[in-house]
Amino acid sequence: MSGLHVIYTIASLKKSAGGPTRTVTALCSELAKLGAGVDLLSQDYSCSPDDENVLPPADRVSTHLAVAYRLPKTGFLFSPSFSSLLRQRCQLLRGVLIHDQGLWLPTNHAVAAVTRQLDIPLIASTHGMLEPWALNYRAWKKQLAWRLYQRCDLQTARVLHATATREAGSLRRLGLRQPIAVIPNGVDFPVLSERSRQPESPCIALFLGRIHPVKGLVDLVEAWRIARPAGWKAIIAGPDEGGHRRVVEEAIGRAGLENSFGFVGVVDGEDKIALYRRADLFLLPSFTENFGMVVAEALACGVPVITTKGTPWESLVTHRCGWWIDIGVEPLVAVLREAMNLPPDTLRDMGRRGRAYVEQNFGWPGIAQQMLSVYRWVLGQGERPDCVTTD
Repeated sequence: MSGLHVIYTIASLKKSAGGPTRTVTALCSELAKLGAGVDLLSQDYSCSPDDENVLPPADRVSTHLAVAYRLPKTGFLFSPSFSSLLRQRCQLLRGVLIHDQGLWLPTNHAVAAVTRQLDIPLIASTHGMLEPWALNYRAWKKQLAWRLYQRCDLQTARVLHATATREAGSLRRLGLRQPIAVIPNGVDFPVLSERSRQPESPCIALFLGRIHPVKGLVDLVEAWRIARPAGWKAIIAGPDEGGHRRVVEEAIGRAGLENSFGFVGVVDGEDKIALYRRADLFLLPSFTENFGMVVAEALACGVPVITTKGTPWESLVTHRCGWWIDIGVEPLVAVLREAMNLPPDTLRDMGRRGRAYVEQNFGWPGIAQQMLSVYRWVLGQGERPDCVTTD
C-alpha cells in the first residue's frame, strides 16, 4: 500500500517476554501482506542461549535491534542507541506512524519523546497494564511513574489500542480521552488431530503462560488440593518470572500434590502446539488479563477453557466452549469438580465449538485489516473505522 509505513516498537522480542512478542510479530507480517511498509524496532541483550528473539519473516518486515544493557540492581533494560535508531528510521520514511507496545519502560518513554519531537502520529497499545490489578501490583512505583511521565506520554498518542471493551473502559476511567481502537489479537490455526492416550495415563489440565502472581497459580494449587480430581494431572508451562515458580512449588509441596503437578518450562513453536494437543482442559485462573492470548490459542487447538472474570472471555459461556468463573479458590473448586467429571466426548464437543468460534472472529488477516483501517484514518487516508470509539 503506497504511502503508508508503520514502525512497531516493543521493548523485547525474546521468547520469555510473553504474548506480545508473538502477537506483534504476527501482526507485522500480516500487515506487510496487505501492502503496508512495516518496520519492527526492539532491543537485543544477552540472556540464556535458548531465549532467542522471535522475528517476523525478513522478506516482509524490516527488523532493527538496538543493543541494550541491564541497569544494575533494577532489571531495567537501557539502550543508548534505541532513540537515535528510531529517529533515523522516521526521517528516512514517508507516510510514517509509530505503534508502540506496553508502558512504564525506557523504550516507551523514548518513543513518546521522538514522536513529539518529529510530530509523528503515535498509536499506543497498553496490553492491560492499566487494569486495576496491574496498577495495584507494585503500586507506588507505578503511581510515581504515572505522575512523572507515563500519563503525559500516553496523552501524546493519537489513538489508544485496547484488545477488549473492558480494557477500553479502564483507559477512560483514568481520564484518557483519545479515540480508542478496540481490536482483539489474532491467532494461528494448527491442523486438528484426534487425541490418543494410553489407558492408564491421566487426563491433562494445562496452564501455559508466565509463572507470575497475576496468573492465580497459588489459588489453583489450593483448589486442586480441595477438589482432588481423580485421574487428572496439571501441567504448568512457561517462563518463571521474578522467582514465582518457587512460590508455586512450595504451595504444591505443602499440599502434598507433587504427583499431581508438573513443570515443563518454556515451550514454543511445534512443541507448544503438541502440548495443547495433549491437553483435555486449559486453565487460566488469572486475576486480570487484557486479552489472554493463550485462551484463543487453546480454543484454536480444540481445547475447552476454564478462566476467570478477570479476563474478557465471557464468550466461552455464550459459545459453550468453556467456563468463565469468579476469581478465587471456591469458584475454582466448583468448576474443577464439574469439568473433570464430564465425559471425554463432551469435552471434545466443547473444543470443536471453541475452534469454530475463534475461526470466525480471530483470524490474523481480519485483525490486520482492522488495524490497517485505523492507520489509514489517522493519516487522513480513510474514514473512521467502526472499531474506533470516541465515547
